[in-house]
Amino acid sequence: MSTMRAMIVSEPGAKFQLVERPMPAPGRHEVLIKVHACGVCHSDSVTVGGYFPGMEYPRVPGHEVIGTIAAIGPDVDGWAIGDRVGVGWFPGMCGHCPRCRRGEGYACDNVHGATGVSRDGGYATHMLADQSALAHIPDELDAVESAPLLCAGVTTFNAIRNSGARAGDLVAVQGIGGLGHLGIQFAARLGFRTVAVNRRRDKEALARKLGAHDYIDSAAEDPAAALMKMGGAKAIIATVTNAEAMEAIVGGLAPGGTLMVIGVGGPIRIDPIQLILKSAGVRGWYSGVSADSEDTLNFSALHDIASMNEIYPFAETQQAYDRMISGDARFRVVLRMD
Repeated sequence: MSTMRAMIVSEPGAKFQLVERPMPAPGRHEVLIKVHACGVCHSDSVTVGGYFPGMEYPRVPGHEVIGTIAAIGPDVDGWAIGDRVGVGWFPGMCGHCPRCRRGEGYACDNVHGATGVSRDGGYATHMLADQSALAHIPDELDAVESAPLLCAGVTTFNAIRNSGARAGDLVAVQGIGGLGHLGIQFAARLGFRTVAVNRRRDKEALARKLGAHDYIDSAAEDPAAALMKMGGAKAIIATVTNAEAMEAIVGGLAPGGTLMVIGVGGPIRIDPIQLILKSAGVRGWYSGVSADSEDTLNFSALHDIASMNEIYPFAETQQAYDRMISGDARFRVVLRMD
């Protein structure tokens, strides 16, 4: 094939436009991916709205990508044409800067931004990716159904396993949405006493089906007080996009507990005494590098963890994005390229 198709954003706030482009050739350390599926994530609004500093247009969004390698550039080792691969928010790393040399490739000094933000992403039939951004896809995972694991999945899985909680500890997942419904599954399978926290009780049955052992209706009772009645949470995974909700629950941390913030909801105001008296903390968590994505995918395959998706054909990208941004999707939206 000499051409590819892509859905571009021509300028901040513009609608998606389908364009045909020459098929790109992978450069040094790059591969060309034939995209099979790409999740539509709320973080794609960074590209659509032009919220990232130094954005360049036109740009192709998309950072929950699963496909196969169609071509390989110079100096690419360990990958072959036909390999099933995934690419998430992490765009790759240089491998030689001080951050990379200390295992902090997500903060690489030389590779900045994100897939679909600083370089074209997966709202396309093909895309280029740095080899350091690639994750192997287990054979048993379906490309379309599993695409959200490359962002929503790795973000929740990685935050939970780096929270400091140990098997048997109480872990609360705040919010039952695109992130939270996966967080509940991961927390339960990782061996934690899993508490789902959400406004109203309309999602309680679903939360328990996903693996939650307890449920707190934050509209009916103080979520922090409710958690303390249970002994306090060693970790609270805040997936909500509401700063006030995060402020209201931080008091539910157990001594040494951590509020892991992975939802973007604006500035959070917290009384330091709530942290000092318990030696507790608040921490943000980057989604993860490609190795973290592989861990997430392998763990999901082993424990039958899956996202709940609404599937759209590639031609309906605008409708898919609008559905996602409305907040009404249950719970992830995925583009199917074929």
